[in-house]
Amino acid sequence: MSQLDVLSSRNTLSDSETAAVASLAHHRETMLAQVEAWSTINSGSRNLPGLVAVADQLLAAFAPLGGTATLRDPAPATAIDTAGTERPLLHGQNLHITKRSQAPVRVLLTGHMDTVFAADHPFQTSQWLGADTLNGPGTADMKGGLAVMLAALSAFEASPFAPLLGWEIVIVSDEEVSSPGSAPLLIEAANRCHLGLTYEPALPDGTLAGARKGSGNFSAIVTGRAAHAGREPEKGRNAILAAADLALRLKALTADDLSVNPAKIDGGGPNNIVPDSAVLRWNMRPSNPVAQARAAAAIDTLAAEIAATHDVAIHIHGSFARPPKPLDANQQRLFDLVRTCGAAIGLPIAWRDTGGVCDGNNLAATGLAVVDTLGPRGGAIHSPQEFLCADSLIERAQLSALILMRVAQSGWVR
Repeated sequence: MSQLDVLSSRNTLSDSETAAVASLAHHRETMLAQVEAWSTINSGSRNLPGLVAVADQLLAAFAPLGGTATLRDPAPATAIDTAGTERPLLHGQNLHITKRSQAPVRVLLTGHMDTVFAADHPFQTSQWLGADTLNGPGTADMKGGLAVMLAALSAFEASPFAPLLGWEIVIVSDEEVSSPGSAPLLIEAANRCHLGLTYEPALPDGTLAGARKGSGNFSAIVTGRAAHAGREPEKGRNAILAAADLALRLKALTADDLSVNPAKIDGGGPNNIVPDSAVLRWNMRPSNPVAQARAAAAIDTLAAEIAATHDVAIHIHGSFARPPKPLDANQQRLFDLVRTCGAAIGLPIAWRDTGGVCDGNNLAATGLAVVDTLGPRGGAIHSPQEFLCADSLIERAQLSALILMRVAQSGWVR
């Protein structure tokens, strides 16, 4: 039996582990102060000044851990506007911190500083809904998770196991918009590390996400031909009609292992003109790589068929930015360790599959074992009812601190 197997089956704490876990017992107020302060700064994915402000606060908060901290520029990205023109898409910088990069075992801890709430969204402040329920933008998703990550690392760094483990932190600015600017940094870090911990919120009952579907966002730019709708409609080539036909055929691809959501059609104009341009936008969520490959091939086939049927031109923009994340043996190995660590501190751990996606999808696609819902318990995320279960901050920090200590002792190998 390997040392990892021994640690994965040990439901008791050593004296050193007990001391590290106990050191977090009185951190509730500190962690809550961090969450409330970070949540008062709007950091919607497109609010670049707000992202700068949050990044500055995170730099200061994580500085006591030591290590080398940098703000990394995002990779270039583009999007299609309502007129069908490809435009540059701007994203914020990403926080990257490394410590003990030459250690034999290295863990990647990831999170995001952005939220789904834009600078002009009415949901901007926090309020207490009870002694342990904090409602506010990003309290659960995932400024609460960042506080958990920081507290866990602080306890781990004070433990005797710290010299055995190196770590990297990547906190991105664009996770809520599929991480187009940060994906290269995430993959680069994943390829240097042995396992990953990501701090999306757990469900209110503490359940973690297991397998995740993948996700792809696409746009089809349809170019037809304008004509007078009354005098000579036969000379027109209706881009709206072609886009609608494509939407219906894409939706028909839906299967047990693939969901398709045609979401929006832009285009058209006055009622007396055959519309010559349209943009169709849709999302696809495959459960496995086979379904993803089938969907990608179907997009090309359907675009060609629709173009020929309606005598229009169609250009496809987009990709599967989040690959599927199956709960395979590699992932199960880490989940088993997390479950044992939970049992050792009296915290039951369960998980279930989900159609939601996160940076954990991208990390797992590199072959990295990653658990991606290690943040606090919370719910109603992406809505003005978002809430954080404040009583879960300490328990989740203790869980992560113990995971780090057990990994440091085990000599984890990919």
